[in-house]
Amino acid sequence: MLEIKNVSSGYGESLILRDISLKVGSGSLVCVLGSNGVGKSTLLKTIMGIINPVSGGILWQDENIEKLKGWERTRLGIGYVPQGRDIFPFLTVHENLVLGLEAEGLKASRIKKRAAEMYDIFPILNPIKKRKGGNLSGGQQQILAIARVLLREPEILILDEPSEGIQPSIVQQINDTLGMIKQRGVSILLVEQYPDFALTHADGYYLMAHGNLTDGGPVTSENRESIRANIQI
Repeated sequence: MLEIKNVSSGYGESLILRDISLKVGSGSLVCVLGSNGVGKSTLLKTIMGIINPVSGGILWQDENIEKLKGWERTRLGIGYVPQGRDIFPFLTVHENLVLGLEAEGLKASRIKKRAAEMYDIFPILNPIKKRKGGNLSGGQQQILAIARVLLREPEILILDEPSEGIQPSIVQQINDTLGMIKQRGVSILLVEQYPDFALTHADGYYLMAHGNLTDGGPVTSENRESIRANIQI
């Protein structure tokens, strides 16, 4: 579904990623693991068109998309939850949730139906839907950010460090949510620094260090625990 082929990218003359190649298959969850500062967020920003690659290709369903703008990639079915979540602090939970669909001019009845589906999937949001985004906890903001992207019915969900700064009970909710999203047939590319969290539902993994992928492979029920035990970050 998504393939990165020999991509190098960075900021100005500073090269961060060097010859990165990875694949995310249809309906699978693939995680990229690494410590802070190794280039994980740069990888996702390159995939989303926020940063232009210096070389290499980005393929979506076998079509090159590296020349498309970010919003064009979103409309192809690529959903992105950035690090920091980008919640609008002065809008309510509900306004944050539906703003993108309203901007696209969808009928009110269709927006209402999709929002209701998100409140069913994420019941933590329903009691706080009138609360301002800036008054939410980090965990509540993260769940809202995921729901806001899922509302657009993406074919792949790309997440940047969703467990960062979140209390353990909410981290478990987010992990359960990823399993549910995967069961719905949505592919997931997950960037994380915590193997225990990232590998729970993973079908494949990559390790990143200093802008390079240093290791990786399939994840199965048989090898999941041994991978967790052997990964050094």
